[in-house]
Amino acid sequence: MDTINKNRCKWCRNNPLYIKYHDKEWGVPLYNDTKIFEVLLLETFQAGLNWITILKKRENFRKAFSNFDYKKISTYSNERLEELRLNRGIVRNRLKINAAKSNAIAFIKVQKEFGSFSKYIWRFVDEKPIQNNFISHNEIPPKTTLSNKISADLKTRGFKFVGATIIYAHMQAMGIVNDHTTDCFRHKEVFISNM
Repeated sequence: MDTINKNRCKWCRNNPLYIKYHDKEWGVPLYNDTKIFEVLLLETFQAGLNWITILKKRENFRKAFSNFDYKKISTYSNERLEELRLNRGIVRNRLKINAAKSNAIAFIKVQKEFGSFSKYIWRFVDEKPIQNNFISHNEIPPKTTLSNKISADLKTRGFKFVGATIIYAHMQAMGIVNDHTTDCFRHKEVFISNM
């Protein structure tokens, strides 16, 4: 496959890490709870930072947070959380680290109520991804009415660092919305795979 000469969303520029993430993951619908939690955890740590910062540290996050096993994370002791705060390989923000545990606990509660977190989150779009047709990256909103709604619902369930902008980024990452621009080769591929 010729990946060099393909048109892509402008945000991935020429960075190989961005390109791989863009071409293989971004916008592809996720239904696996562990994978959904991984994306959620990474998005919450991204708040206020550039996404490339998180991508570069992704494997460090994977090791630090028990391979994104939310059941294990939900039982982390205060000592374990403090160890994470000293881990130079991740974003060492105390509030975000504590949120990882509280979000894991809330995630499990949602699973118990709905059968899976996937069923919970996908019900907001009747289990069908939203296909946007933005021509330019500048047209893509930072948040939407739907991300506001999901954010508000998550907050009532005890989730932290889940503002409407973070949730919209989560929706994009896990394929609830296809925000590949129309000139990007992935726009059509993701659209077709969702039909």
